[in-house]
Amino acid sequence: MALAKAFRFFAATLLIGGITSPVSVYADESKSEAPETEKQANDPLEGLNRITSGFNSVVRGVILDPLVDGYQAVTPDAVQEAIGNAASNLSEPVTAISSMLQGDTENAEAATKRFFINSTLGVGGLNDPAQEMGYVGRREDLGQAAAVNGAEEGMYIVLPILGPSNTRDALGDAVTALASPLPLVGSVAAGTVQYSNNQDDIQAVSKGALDPYVVERDAYSQYRKFQINNGEVEQQDAPTFDEKLQ
Repeated sequence: MALAKAFRFFAATLLIGGITSPVSVYADESKSEAPETEKQANDPLEGLNRITSGFNSVVRGVILDPLVDGYQAVTPDAVQEAIGNAASNLSEPVTAISSMLQGDTENAEAATKRFFINSTLGVGGLNDPAQEMGYVGRREDLGQAAAVNGAEEGMYIVLPILGPSNTRDALGDAVTALASPLPLVGSVAAGTVQYSNNQDDIQAVSKGALDPYVVERDAYSQYRKFQINNGEVEQQDAPTFDEKLQ
């Protein structure tokens, strides 16, 4: 437990919001290599973004990956699941608000009930009794709400340590952080758990890519479209590990 607490603290301090983002969890390499895709990308800061992406890759390899390996080696699966549940539970209030802003009252109600049920019966979110009661979680954020209400994604940006984003999503994350740090901590922790669960697959994609930067950029764009449309996109745009990210 001590190592788990240290890992969560380090992740929250170092990874505020993004290096563990699901952006790297899937990618269509053939799309990434297509010149037409590159021309359509809104990436005026590509030179700077490539430098930042390379820096983030080094941080993952030197710091994050060894931490994840150690965490997985000493932490029982049941404890890892409990940590993932607690992290996801912290993001439920943002999901409720974001869903309401999109007019999705059904998911807003489900997120609200999930938060109260799991915070009480689930012992602070360590367990997920709400799932057993039929309240299935579907995470939403302010960037998704802005997109549904017509906001363009803006230019692609890679933030130091934080990872891939765009101006719309970064603004949504900033507003969330200003409103309350708890959902942000939950998002970071949940992203760390997701990275831990998919670490080998993520590394395999990076090693096989001719241009990892383009793979990462296109993957982020595709994944956000997948989230914004609640999975209602063409199969080729759906993330390979979407079931793990729900």
